[in-house]
Order: sequence, then structure tokens, then C-alpha cells
Amino acid sequence: MDVIPRRAARVLLVDGDDRVLLFRGFDPARPHHRYWFTPGGGLDPDEPYAAGAARELAEETGLRLASEELGEPVWDEVTEYPFDGQWYRQRQEFFLVRVPSWEVDTRGFDQVERDSIDDHRWWEVAELESTDERIYPTDLAPLLRRLLSGGPALGGGPTSGGDTAMGGGPASGARSVPGGASRGGSEPGRRPTGGASGSPC
Repeated sequence: MDVIPRRAARVLLVDGDDRVLLFRGFDPARPHHRYWFTPGGGLDPDEPYAAGAARELAEETGLRLASEELGEPVWDEVTEYPFDGQWYRQRQEFFLVRVPSWEVDTRGFDQVERDSIDDHRWWEVAELESTDERIYPTDLAPLLRRLLSGGPALGGGPTSGGDTAMGGGPASGARSVPGGASRGGSEPGRRPTGGASGSPC
């Protein structure tokens, strides 16, 4: 099977209770294979990562931010996974966005998302650490623990100092942006992976 290269941008959307928003998806070719994953998705040709992250965040959650409000990515990875009979090799960057609270609006879902996502919820880090359900990326819980405590991202260098993020401990480089959200920035950690830990949504 040919491997399709792909770029994606993803958002760690964290509320004032330090919970992260995840969607529950499934592979149409393997409906039994269900998993939770972060908002985000594939980039358009030549689209910058931050611009793609802002676009996907608006489409999937209704939260609209300018790309420059996202700051620098806090983590990135290369992952390979199957979806709907195709095999993808995806380079993806993650951005941290903090909000006091947010009412998720999924009316901007495209057809693929409507056909392969059936739920969403906010997860505490402790729940991520104890659940038996599939969570992608698989290192999400320790990554969030480090980011929300102001520590370094997995595999990356030390995070830059910053103001305290709303609703919790200091997030790396987090500061207020219009609309009551905070953005996070740090040196991205790069960790190539070989597992099926992604979604084209």
C-alpha cells in the first residue's frame, strides 16, 4: 500500500478546569476501531501550520482566533496510520489554546468529519491517564501534564517563561488574547512515531 504524505495542525484546547477537548472518531473502513483525538486536521497546499490550526479550530469547534494568536507550536510528531483504506504518513504540529470555558459548535464539520466523528467531551488529565479507551496522540496525558505545569514538552527543550494561563498553572508562554482565550508557545518537541495514531479529520 502506498503511503500518502500529509501535513496537519492540531489544537490542545484546554478549559479553565485544565480539561482538554477531544473528539471521538472511528475509521469508516474499521468501524469498531474507535478513538479520541484533538481538534485539527490536514493542511491545504502551502498553508502554514498556525493558519491551518486556526481554520480547523473554527470549523470544528466554532472558536475563531487569528493564526498569530496561537503562538508557536508546543509539540510536533510524525505518525503513520490507516484511514478508510489508505495509509498516511503525517507530520503534525500542536498548538496550545486556553479558554475559561467554551460551548463547542460542530456545525462547521465537513462531510468526512460528519461521517467519522460521533461525540466530543472535555477530559481531565487524570482521566486520560486511567482510561482504557484509545487516545491519540498516545503521549497526550504526560504532554499536558508538562505543559500545564510549565515544564518542557515531550522530547523538546525547555519551554519559554510566560504569564500564568487562566484557570490553572502556568502554561509555557501563555498569554491572554481577545475573547478570553490564552495561547501557549514553546520549542516543539520532535518525536517520530511508527504507530497508527492519527486521524485525517
